[in-house]
Parts: sequence; C-alpha cells; structure tokens
Amino acid sequence: MRDPVGTVLLAAGRGTRFGASPKLLSPLDGKPLVRHAAEAALAADLGPVVAVLGHAADAVRAALAGLPLTLVENRDYAEGLSTSLRAGLAALPETIGASLVLLGDMPRVGPGLLVQLAEAFRTAHVAPSAVVPVREGQRGNPVLLNRRLLAEGLATLTGDRGAGPLLARRSDVLDLPVEDAGVLVDVDTPAALAGLS
Repeated sequence: MRDPVGTVLLAAGRGTRFGASPKLLSPLDGKPLVRHAAEAALAADLGPVVAVLGHAADAVRAALAGLPLTLVENRDYAEGLSTSLRAGLAALPETIGASLVLLGDMPRVGPGLLVQLAEAFRTAHVAPSAVVPVREGQRGNPVLLNRRLLAEGLATLTGDRGAGPLLARRSDVLDLPVEDAGVLVDVDTPAALAGLS
C-alpha cells in the first residue's frame, strides 16, 4: 500500500456572501454543494477523509449522510477558517504525513485532480512542504500540505485564512501546472452557483 494521503474537507464556514441560506446545502446537479466535494474526496481513494462541520452543522451532517467520512465539529468555526483546518488535521491519524485541504464550495474539483496532487507529492525528488495546483499562472485549490514539515506553522494559524500565509514564506512549495479549471472555481454567491448549472 502506498503512503496514504488524508483529506480535510472544510465545511464549517458561514458563507456570508452567499446570503441567508447555508451555501453548502444549495443544490447543484441534484445534490447539495458540499456532497460534490465529499464524493470527489472519497472517489480519489487516497486515505481517510475528515469533514469539518460548524455553521448549520446538523444540516450539513444530513447532507453528507451515508458517506464513509470522519465528521468533526468545530465549535470555534466563527473565528475563521484556520480553526477548522487545525481541527481537521488533528482528526487525521498521526501516521498520515500529508493531507489535501478541500473546500466544500468547490464542486468542480474531481477525484482525478486529487490523485494528481497526491502523485506529485509522492514522486517529488525531495518532499515539498506543499503541492499547489496552478492554472494559467494562478494558484488554486485544493492544496496538499506536508504535515511533517509544516506541523509547527500549522499549529499557529489564526483568523480566517488557511495555510497561504505560511506557504508564502517557503521556497519548497511545489507549484503543479494543471488543466483542470475547477481549481479556480469556488461558489461564493448565488450568481456563481447559477453559472455552474
């Protein structure tokens, strides 16, 4: 068995720009937005998948019903994305050396892209601190994080930002050119969701 790569699915945020209804429960192609991301993570079959819940936790839990996920509730989700990232990584087994960080509002990220990121990490001559998909010169998501190299920095993250500030200071991040347009497509507004339908 190859080294497993975990996945942390961030599904705790309030999605304030989306409006009153919980963004991650909005239907797309007949299922809730968050379920697209969860199913992609499971289909990639890279390792354990942890979904971090917060805002509308019960409803998001129901939207993910029947999927073999580890569900973690982040009671501090209102303090920002960093708290959910830390909660998700802490829920992965310590033996998992790397983790994809998948956003619940990116329904066009498929399992093939997740496998591509994991393969780039596994086959790198020197293990990078992270693997970041790049399309048309722009960094996107999801990002793969090397938990062993970044452990100290990840533990200190605060506010509503992910690992971006941590990676900006490092020279050992692997930028991976990809064709997949989904790495730049997140759903922040009802109009963005309508554009995907």
